[in-house]
Amino acid sequence: MPEDLADLALDLTIDYPRSPRALFGGYIIAGRMLDKCRAILNGTGGDYEYNIGLDRVFLEFAGLDGDDFRDFVETGATDEEVIEWIHAHAKVHSPAEIAAWNFALKCRRICELPPDRQAWVQEYLLANVKPELQEKVIFNFDLLDAEEGRMG
Repeated sequence: MPEDLADLALDLTIDYPRSPRALFGGYIIAGRMLDKCRAILNGTGGDYEYNIGLDRVFLEFAGLDGDDFRDFVETGATDEEVIEWIHAHAKVHSPAEIAAWNFALKCRRICELPPDRQAWVQEYLLANVKPELQEKVIFNFDLLDAEEGRMG
């Protein structure tokens, strides 16, 4: 039985969504996307947005529609129910393909990004990450983890 969305949604004006590295149903990014989706539907999304950036990367790989995902989340589906929905609707990939996709994103270094994205990251890093953490930001996901307090 679905729970009330308000009971499941984080308040992203005071908390952070999951790390993009966190596995959810076997995929990285998906749990973070769910946290943002729930919060926005609940009116507690703060500055976070849904169905852009990394969300689109996951949705494209999984072959899922962002509006369909949002509609299911809006029912108050639990994490377990969302995982079941993803598995039932996602494009079929072998475990090896999923693992390779996860690691390709998780291990992508900032220096491997296009030059314009590197320039954006550098500017964003200087404006949003504590100086003592800036030199630790090497991988693409480090930026979010440093900004959101998961990197020490």
